Amino acid sequence: MKEKLTVVKVGGAVVEDESQLASLLQRFRQIEGLKILVHGGGRRATKVAAQLGIESQMIEGRRITDAAMLEVVTMVYGGLVNKHVVAMLQAIGVDAIGLTGADGGVILSDKRPLRNGIDYGFVGDVKRVRADVLASFLTKGLVPVIAPLTHDGQGHILNTNADTMASETAKAMARLYDVTLVYAFEKPGVLACPDDDTSVIPAISHSDFELLKSNGTISGGMVPKVENALAAVDAGVSRVVITSAEAIDEQQGTIISKTQT
Repeated sequence: MKEKLTVVKVGGAVVEDESQLASLLQRFRQIEGLKILVHGGGRRATKVAAQLGIESQMIEGRRITDAAMLEVVTMVYGGLVNKHVVAMLQAIGVDAIGLTGADGGVILSDKRPLRNGIDYGFVGDVKRVRADVLASFLTKGLVPVIAPLTHDGQGHILNTNADTMASETAKAMARLYDVTLVYAFEKPGVLACPDDDTSVIPAISHSDFELLKSNGTISGGMVPKVENALAAVDAGVSRVVITSAEAIDEQQGTIISKTQT
């Protein structure tokens, strides 16, 4: 039987709010078994970019990353947010180690080509995750904290969607472990009505997703999140939970598992 591993991705307003982040990290500490944390920080990057006079542009939840924006996200994701999270985890007894995809060559990406005529700039599509490197940290009792930056093997950093990185990491680690992927953000799950936190959709299959996407129930940044969740279970991840920062114990939220697809 494979050892249990939980991959938690945190982003959205949670990273911005010290109280919410501290609460989530306490709950993360209590997760039994091996664990990896992948974080976002897009809102912080947008704020810093605006302070520097750099305009942010998003298409279907994906950030357009020109040279100037690449400098911002590298500073914010790999520095400010990553090291802050690592320091907070160390303070509560979690021996965390902060990484980008370039560190140890953990996550290699290809620069995204034009898609439907859209140039996303310095954005990476994950090509390979080195599960062996991450496993070596885990066996030493270290908890990897991964920033949403990858590299192309040619000396370039690439901005990479954190949900995608979490999904690809979970998929790679599923060859070695029994993996659960948890997407934690400010809402209690995928909502049927965006303004009603009680309208959590309990489970989503491939066919459900296509319908919910076509009728506009799932839109914006939730589209790639669910796409990545479905791809993860298709690739061997036991299940994916989309839930709030207060419920990363996997008991609440929207569940996506192979049996539902």
